Amino acid sequence: MRIADTLIEELEQEGKTTRRVLDRVPADKLSWKPHDKSLSIGQLALHLARLNGGIAPMSLPDTFELVGNPFQFAEPSNKAEIMDSFDEGLTQAKTVVGAMDDATITSPWTMKMGDRTIMSMPRIALFRALLCNHAYHHRGQLSVYLRLLNVDVPSIYGPSADENPFAAA
Repeated sequence: MRIADTLIEELEQEGKTTRRVLDRVPADKLSWKPHDKSLSIGQLALHLARLNGGIAPMSLPDTFELVGNPFQFAEPSNKAEIMDSFDEGLTQAKTVVGAMDDATITSPWTMKMGDRTIMSMPRIALFRALLCNHAYHHRGQLSVYLRLLNVDVPSIYGPSADENPFAAA
């Protein structure tokens, strides 16, 4: 089995969970923030939704030049924008990853900002760190936002207080 195939399986499996979490974001609360220093729930959800489609294409060149400020978080205009961004990005990520053979996915990749190297690692490490772990981090944040809004939190890696997929029917 190719390395890319194992990553695609994870993207598909985790994508189902991420989609369930994103689906719980209340459309009428997109501007809600748990704290003045926090992103709004809409900004956080849109950032999470756009990760796959934003990170995967960065891996195509051997060196990616970071331009501007990547830490500007857009407000979604509606819930459909979040869900559509997620679906499109997941498809794009699976296409990019799926096109890589083992030699490419393990080859060096570098992110630069002008003369400065921000990070350098094999592409598979980029995918693990920014495509997967980064998404899981923000998915966890989003589940806390849902709890604070008194929205049922879906099962993620086991039962939540609101949903138990292992309970007898």
